[in-house]
Amino acid sequence: MNTKTRLSLALIAAALSLALAACAPKVGSERWCEDMGDKAKGEWTANDATAYAKHCVLGIEPDE
Repeated sequence: MNTKTRLSLALIAAALSLALAACAPKVGSERWCEDMGDKAKGEWTANDATAYAKHCVLGIEPDE
């Protein structure tokens, strides 16, 4: 594989990563709370559980 091809593949991979990241709901948003409610609790991280309690249970609005 030549350098030009590698660079092209790296740029495509970076663009796809950014596109997928943009699709994720903001932590603490209504959609995020719904998604977390559907997700198995065993798959949550400690940060997920803390954010869920703060935003979805206690109703504290996420920072802008």
